[in-house]
Amino acid sequence: MAYLLIFVTTLHLITLAMLFIATMEKTWWAWDSTETSDLWYNCRLDNSTGTQVCETIKETEWLQAVQVLMVISVVFSSVSFLVFLGQLFTMLKGGLFYFTGLCQVFAGLTVFSAALIYTLHKKEILLDSKNLTSGNFGYCFILAWVCVPLLLCSGIMYVHLRKKE
Repeated sequence: MAYLLIFVTTLHLITLAMLFIATMEKTWWAWDSTETSDLWYNCRLDNSTGTQVCETIKETEWLQAVQVLMVISVVFSSVSFLVFLGQLFTMLKGGLFYFTGLCQVFAGLTVFSAALIYTLHKKEILLDSKNLTSGNFGYCFILAWVCVPLLLCSGIMYVHLRKKE
């Protein structure tokens, strides 16, 4: 039982960290090593100074939907972890972690929705940007997709996890 508890907690922390990175980092779309776009900014490398120059991305309805869904997923996963810690110390023997599991499942579904919207509407989201055929999806986009099955699996494990002495 202790190994399962350690595994579930570790999986939750890993997925929470991946969600934070996918939401806040700068590579949802990359054209080359010098220009990237994320949910908040378009950035390019200034060769003369060697620094990243970022400008706010033009927000469309699709981009706002992706932003909101990613932030909600981070909130759901964070609340889930805090509730899990509270339940771990206050729940009676034999109790199930339903609320924690449902929050994780909702986090997984919101990330799925956000990544799917970004996939299907990248032309509208990256409207002001360069030609999309010369770019590709960045590592934050891939992290978001990797989070989906991990969040759903951890949510299902929480629903079946029973507190023992």
